[in-house]
Amino acid sequence: DESLHVYKKKAFINLFSFKVFPVAFSMVSSFSYFLHRHTFLRISLILTISTPYAIGCYTSIFGFGDSLTDTGNSYHFSSPSYPRDCVLPPYGETYFHHPTGRCCDGRIIIDFIAQNFGLPFVPPYFGGSNASEAADFEKGVNFAVVGAPTLDDSFFEERGIPNAFTNRSMRCQLSWFKDLLPSLCLTSSNCKKLLQSSLIILEFGGNDYMRALSAGKTVEEVQSYVPLVVNAISSGINELIELGARTIMVPGSLPLGCLPYYLTYFISSDEEEYDSSGCLIWPNKLAQYHNEQLQIELNQTRQLHPHSAIIYADFYNASMPFYISPSKFGFTKGALAACCGAGGPPYHVSTSVACGYPPATAFEDPFLYVNWDGFHLTEAAYRLLTKGLLEGPYTIPRINTSCVSTVVSAEYSDFD
Repeated sequence: DESLHVYKKKAFINLFSFKVFPVAFSMVSSFSYFLHRHTFLRISLILTISTPYAIGCYTSIFGFGDSLTDTGNSYHFSSPSYPRDCVLPPYGETYFHHPTGRCCDGRIIIDFIAQNFGLPFVPPYFGGSNASEAADFEKGVNFAVVGAPTLDDSFFEERGIPNAFTNRSMRCQLSWFKDLLPSLCLTSSNCKKLLQSSLIILEFGGNDYMRALSAGKTVEEVQSYVPLVVNAISSGINELIELGARTIMVPGSLPLGCLPYYLTYFISSDEEEYDSSGCLIWPNKLAQYHNEQLQIELNQTRQLHPHSAIIYADFYNASMPFYISPSKFGFTKGALAACCGAGGPPYHVSTSVACGYPPATAFEDPFLYVNWDGFHLTEAAYRLLTKGLLEGPYTIPRINTSCVSTVVSAEYSDFD
């Protein structure tokens, strides 16, 4: 295939062993089978892999994931008497000027990716806030839903973990996709052609861990879920490739310990639990471990599918500079306080009252904040994060943006 350029890449993956820090809610525990007594043990794993460059010139985008990727499916899981997350003002105020179901004040990463490739916003599978209108899926469709986990609902039920967000896991989303696919392309060969020219975004993981942690599970137990989550993601990739997908972007975790909700829920009086940026160390190490295991699994999956481009999107390192030096990026109100929330300083987050519900309020100028509502970033932060993915060093292998249309309207260019 002339659109593929194969190269030899040495991937350096840093594996850390972790020092366990005391945590609120009796979460003190050793990560027994991968932790050691020392603070860090850095191991360089050198892998020589034949990997195709990411394929450019995408004709459509298909999204799977949770609230970091949902563009409106959350409306389907809401009701007038009990609207759920991200569907009330002030969500959407910056760009759309009304709530769209995105967990942000404006656009999110999948929006900026679509705009950068000259494609329209990816419509939600369930029709967003206009469910009565037929959605146009010619240029792609988004199956991501707020609260979606990687693992099936039964996994959490068996472990006694409360689950308010059912029937939206990765398996459910892939099932919706398979149900829809015949109406998009009619024949198997046409479906393969469609998917070969599409960018697939498969973004999962965060809800599996937070759901268990907030239920009081120990860090050790939650850490044991990581291989299960990573293996499930790999299975999803294999399933999509079997259907014809050629380019799949798989994001890693954000630095969980820098999110205001984590900082509020797991607040500690022990200064040693925080790094120099004010982030909690143990959630960040959990996120790092997830990311490291995910990258190892993706390397193995690439070897099974050498003609597919499986792209790791490094959300962690793309966003970490915002927390280290927020003012450098224009975030003069800081990185650790939510713009919208009901709590007091320093994080402006309440663990019982979400943004959009009284007495939560939103500060002016969201673009001066990294975080929007405790869990999710602002449009300004997502814009810079996406820029780092598409133009910077934060995708492995590098995503090919050379085919971005030069005849793109101002609305779709330069991350404006």
